[in-house]
Amino acid sequence: MSESLSFKSLGHCEYGETLHMMKSHISNEDFKNEIWFLEHPPIFTLGTAADQKHILNAGDIPIFQSDRGGEVTYHGPGQLVIYFLLDIKKSSLGPKTLVKTLQEFTKSLLGHYSIDSNFIEGAPGVYVDNKKIASIGLRISKGRTYHGISINVDMDLTPFSLINPCGYEGLEVAQIKDYENDVSIKDVESLAIELLEPIF
Repeated sequence: MSESLSFKSLGHCEYGETLHMMKSHISNEDFKNEIWFLEHPPIFTLGTAADQKHILNAGDIPIFQSDRGGEVTYHGPGQLVIYFLLDIKKSSLGPKTLVKTLQEFTKSLLGHYSIDSNFIEGAPGVYVDNKKIASIGLRISKGRTYHGISINVDMDLTPFSLINPCGYEGLEVAQIKDYENDVSIKDVESLAIELLEPIF
């Protein structure tokens, strides 16, 4: 995609703060393509198409109105979030191709753990046995993308039962831990970098 692409491991980051950092990065005149890896503290986020009714019972988990595409989702510790800050205008990547690329990348990452995954037409993300294991939500501004993909690795999945994930009532979720006992966020991050380097 470009001469320079850097990967940044940011650890645990507040959602609002990260969103501010992403917006600031993509509006920078000295913009460089970057892919960020991080985890968020527990939070429900609403995409631009989201209906608040899909949050059934937030309990004490904060709700954040985001500017990414898509519906409602949950982020929490043990979920690897990968944000793609890329200039797609300078490449031949259109939005649909980018989503497809991210889905294929996730499928291939899961394949390394012997997890057979699939896609559902019209419902971006990656699924295993009809359970959602990864969500995709992007925003493009002036030819640059931000936001990205979240992959459930080893987390408490209970909060997903408090929402209709991605606007689908009764949609079940899965995580890598369900299929591969010995897995850590760091392992998945290292593998992701290995797989993403040749793509971008």
